[in-house]
Amino acid sequence: MAMHLPSGKSRGRRQPMAEINVTPLVDVMLVLLIIFMVTAPLLTAGVPVDLPDSRAKALDQEQQPTQISIDAQGQIFVDDQPVTDAALPAALETIAARTDDGGKPPQVFLRADKGLGYGKVMRVMGELNRVGLNRVSLLTNATDG
Repeated sequence: MAMHLPSGKSRGRRQPMAEINVTPLVDVMLVLLIIFMVTAPLLTAGVPVDLPDSRAKALDQEQQPTQISIDAQGQIFVDDQPVTDAALPAALETIAARTDDGGKPPQVFLRADKGLGYGKVMRVMGELNRVGLNRVSLLTNATDG
């Protein structure tokens, strides 16, 4: 049984190469994956808040947390929905009624503008504590060094 092996000395017409080089395709897909992994966390912020800087490391997330934001004018947002000061306790009680698989209340991310007064942030934190939302993380901008 004869077998045709490609060699530099071919007689007649050359056979077309039937293999596809997938290495460039894999390289492009890995670059796109990295781009999406870097940009996806930047898409979560919905309310423009000028966060203070911190050298703390990022937190590990178990599930999607509830985000509470306070902008420079003192307006409170619960998951990007504006909430008045009077309606905040009722909104937080609704959030506190939800529990995760372990029976714990949901994680809350608190984002407050750095130009905001200490009292406004503490009033919101006091309401969070009153309804039993004690898993509160204060978000900041990460800095190097």
